[in-house]
Amino acid sequence: MTDSEVLDETYERLHRTGPEFEGWLSNHGPMAADALIRLGRSGQVEGWVDQYAQRLEEAPRPRWPISAHEWRDPLGDPSRLGDWSALFARQVHEEPWQDLLARWWPRLLPGAIASATHGLIRTGHAVRALRERETSQRLDELGQALGYWAARWQPLPGQQPTDGTADVGAALDGVPRLASDGGARTRLAQLGQTPAWTCALGRLRPVTQPEAVPAALDALVDAAVTRYERWAHGSPV
Repeated sequence: MTDSEVLDETYERLHRTGPEFEGWLSNHGPMAADALIRLGRSGQVEGWVDQYAQRLEEAPRPRWPISAHEWRDPLGDPSRLGDWSALFARQVHEEPWQDLLARWWPRLLPGAIASATHGLIRTGHAVRALRERETSQRLDELGQALGYWAARWQPLPGQQPTDGTADVGAALDGVPRLASDGGARTRLAQLGQTPAWTCALGRLRPVTQPEAVPAALDALVDAAVTRYERWAHGSPV
């Protein structure tokens, strides 16, 4: 079986499961399988999924349809997760996925912090896979990723244009550390009442040219990864 076939088979297996389990833990299955394959470990994917899937829960069922024209009110409502999944499950097969992504990306990006960015991350994995080969399983994965992102959509408090001079590493060093009480949504909500957060945002040097965005994203990833060991905690994948 080729790496591409392993990925599609894994998507098909995992699409019977929901995007979260044990409360609000994100289902890392599709993303982790993709990572294993790209690291040359496709032979380990099936066994890993066998074990991981035992922890997962069934996909949430839709309750009330979400109209393509009345999406604003249910945006960010996790109780509508099944409804969002149903909407995108249909839309990914009704039009080119690139057009769908271009329409929804601007709507979803302000809430990219949703579920600790896992909606965005899962979408990124699906898009990369689709750019390599378009299959029904990969279209379904994009639909599940977008549905998860939309249901957990959450704007970051204090978002504002920046005019500072600090690079992203220096700005990150100024981000306040919050108490670990409650889930991610609860802790993120505290930022709006944390003056040091607003100051850290204001220090950041803005990216003003589209061609500078890839390098800025690389710098953000590098800065975040080097600080991850200092701040991170929680359940392993």
